[in-house]
Amino acid sequence: MRDYQLYLIDLDGTIYRGNETIASGVRFVKRLVDQKKDYLFLTNNTTRTPEMVVAKLKTHGITTDIAHVYTPSMATAEYLLHHCQNHDSKISVYIIGQVGLWKEILERPEFIYDEQNPDYVIVGMDTDLTYQKVRVATRAIRAGAVFIGTNADLNLPLGDELIPGNGSQCAMIAAASGQNPMYIGKPEAIIVDMALKRVGTKKEDALIVGDNYNTDIKAGFNSGVDQLLTLTGVTTKEEIKNLKQPTLIVENLDEYQL
Repeated sequence: MRDYQLYLIDLDGTIYRGNETIASGVRFVKRLVDQKKDYLFLTNNTTRTPEMVVAKLKTHGITTDIAHVYTPSMATAEYLLHHCQNHDSKISVYIIGQVGLWKEILERPEFIYDEQNPDYVIVGMDTDLTYQKVRVATRAIRAGAVFIGTNADLNLPLGDELIPGNGSQCAMIAAASGQNPMYIGKPEAIIVDMALKRVGTKKEDALIVGDNYNTDIKAGFNSGVDQLLTLTGVTTKEEIKNLKQPTLIVENLDEYQL
């Protein structure tokens, strides 16, 4: 087995399920720390700030810091700063989302909020989505703004329910504007590439760990990073028996030998 130096770890379904702790996931992180292996929590959740993620993890028995958290909000900001053509002026953005996205973008001095003529429309999960927000986004995209979706999750687990996710929000705006978004979060390679760049690790030295074949595992396929599927969340072996297989599959993370 390859000696991985960096573990990119999903949260919901891997470390916890809502308010329920997945003990094997917590033990896995503690083993990484004990063996001085580097890790980064790679989540698709844009509603929380890194500080909020750290606080959430503490309730599940993991003590960490914001240097070990990477979100699509962070990847979106860093991607735009790296790829924006005109660095001599502010990057104007219209944002749909919650505190994790707003704070990450607008606390950076390079960005300015603009509802009238933004360079980019950035859409993240927004449980207070309104018709007016969609209208402003649609108008801006039709006028030439680049449409960015932080992640494409159509649904999110909430207890025993699957609720609409950001991909569903983006689908509505795409239908209204006639433009499909460029997505940043898993399963896109962008968030993985930006995370590896942040910590200075090569692809061959990293392993993506998660429970969702369509986000975590496909992110590994798309970025060329090995994958570890844990069957503690949404994906079952039966569902993927005829699909491309992950590098590794375990019932739970206690089975994985470092």
